[in-house]
Amino acid sequence: MTMKKRILLWAILLPLFAQAQNLDKRAAVVATIEQLFDGMRSADSAMVRAVFHPDMRLNTTMITPEGKPRMVKGDIDGFVRSVEQSEPGTLHEKIWRYDVQIDQNLASVWTPYTFFVGDQLSHCGVNTFQLFRGENGWQIIQITDTRHGEGCRTEAGDLEQELHTMIDGWHQAAADADADAFFGAMAADGIYIGTDKSERWLRDELRTWAADAFERETAWAFKTIDRVVTVADDERHAWWDETLDTWMGVCRSTGILERTPDGWKIKHYQLSVTVPNEKIEDFKSLVNEK
Repeated sequence: MTMKKRILLWAILLPLFAQAQNLDKRAAVVATIEQLFDGMRSADSAMVRAVFHPDMRLNTTMITPEGKPRMVKGDIDGFVRSVEQSEPGTLHEKIWRYDVQIDQNLASVWTPYTFFVGDQLSHCGVNTFQLFRGENGWQIIQITDTRHGEGCRTEAGDLEQELHTMIDGWHQAAADADADAFFGAMAADGIYIGTDKSERWLRDELRTWAADAFERETAWAFKTIDRVVTVADDERHAWWDETLDTWMGVCRSTGILERTPDGWKIKHYQLSVTVPNEKIEDFKSLVNEK
């Protein structure tokens, strides 16, 4: 193999190796956290203690009934004793997703959760974990959580279907000329790219440009023919592509979604007309007419 071919091969393989290593690290971090929750469910205090670093810290943040922010330092030994003294199957913390960030031997993980005692819902919130990878592998060095008792999720939903419903609603908002719903589904810095080469709009620019359209009964009506939605591993980002039946004929579009504190928002959308390959020369002639 020549030197040039070796360089090319490594240029292809190195990113794949790096991606595989990152996936392995993420799996190890998640496994450490899952061991904590497995230990809680099985009332195995040794299993719980094993994932805690000796300098482990535990904190809870809350809003008091008076509306004031408060942070409470937890008792690690007391927490472990409470696990040991519980009945197996009593303490169940349901994690809805893992948002993992890793750099060298430090990991940060955001996990929305709902906590059950037996069959009874206790509270819900978000855990933020920090982990350190030392000679004993990944260990938890800090957990800070929030806790509240309202609006708690109790069942795993179909996220892809949720996003399909959102996108359908966005298209319907244009068909109903509901400007608040249509532009409210987009992020403030969301971008909309139309079919004309000049059309690259920020959300509020598009709203100004399309104001007359949204004064009509229908701004525009796009009907989905087919669509594919893909959700990223972190469940904070998603993207879709679809074929649409429009007044321009069949169009294709792609979009990018981001989960925000206010729900899913459209960050980027691009609409394009379709031209059959056998008609591309006619199309070129048409658009190049003076």
